[in-house]
Amino acid sequence: MSIAIAPPHSPLRAAPQRAVVSPFVVHVGIVGPGKVGSALLTQLRLAAPRLLRHCNLELRLRAVSDSRHMWLDCDDEALNGRTHGAQTWRPAELDEFAAYVAGDRGDPAVLADCSASDLVADRYAGWLAAGIHVVTPNKRAASGPLERWRRIGAAAGASGARLHYEGTVGAGLPVVHTLRDLLDTGDELVAIEGMLSGTLAWLFNRFDGALPFSALVREAHARGYTEPDPRDDLSGMDVARKLVILAREAGRSLSLEDVDVRGLVPDDLAGCSRGVFMENMHALDEPMANRLARAHAAGGVLRHVARLDGHRASVGVEAVDPDHAFAHARLTDNVIRFATRRYCDNALVVQGPGAGPEVTAAAVFTDLLRVAGAMGVKRCAC
Repeated sequence: MSIAIAPPHSPLRAAPQRAVVSPFVVHVGIVGPGKVGSALLTQLRLAAPRLLRHCNLELRLRAVSDSRHMWLDCDDEALNGRTHGAQTWRPAELDEFAAYVAGDRGDPAVLADCSASDLVADRYAGWLAAGIHVVTPNKRAASGPLERWRRIGAAAGASGARLHYEGTVGAGLPVVHTLRDLLDTGDELVAIEGMLSGTLAWLFNRFDGALPFSALVREAHARGYTEPDPRDDLSGMDVARKLVILAREAGRSLSLEDVDVRGLVPDDLAGCSRGVFMENMHALDEPMANRLARAHAAGGVLRHVARLDGHRASVGVEAVDPDHAFAHARLTDNVIRFATRRYCDNALVVQGPGAGPEVTAAAVFTDLLRVAGAMGVKRCAC
């Protein structure tokens, strides 16, 4: 037997070449380029080189849609600048938008719904049935009509498409997935107790009697902590939606109508225009001062609290003891306490900033990466 020896400069002696592996492409569409959507666009653009370099993942932005327009085949810079340039602009049509994002090459597609729209939530079941994944901070789907929520779940189950909504409850905090991990590993939920509004947390952390409550609401409004109409925060309905989402995650068939919501807005100011409400917000001061005096007399502090105990759900202002976890929350902190069979003597607590477009967008981004990870994309170690 003879063995051929390659000459020194033979190609057989060339250094081995690493195989070039094509990146894993995920098509992305964003609905709602407002504060959260714009923050998400920025985060996607900044993270793209790292994800491609370390994870071989290409998140390919295909389109963006607001309530009136959709922009197709557009780059990040043009999107963030809200200029048309070489973009293809069309009137918004959500199903056409979703089909465009998905394309016809078979690459996975993810729609990030950063709106607060019921009309968009109505499309989830159809998108999921078509195999399009959805990630969202929009609370309307998971807290809306129970029958619609069941249709959404059935569509995801039938197609295998994923729906993630971590950003619906605690902005960037790992609230939904913490509860899901507890349940998936066989734990049993006993009760939930939470401060679920960054706006209301800030108000009651500041409200010590030195300033009228209405003055603090005006300051929070000026800082951008509240919704444009502060009644959207003061009513407690946003917190009620978050509580419903957690209850449903735990297997309770809870609806908004089942939550005892004790709002802070007097009945005669609930139905007027925003301008009239802002002019007459001083009507909140005396009732809130009386509540504060009663809390101080009992040695406690006021906090806005959501509770789920069995199938009983409530949202409202309560006096809590000074050694309670809620009494030590800071600024816009959300605090969620899960009492479970395992965590029965000392509840599991998730705490941190619960408001802000950047942290909410980061939760949506994390959900998008969870979708990619479920399809085999390696986790970045950087």
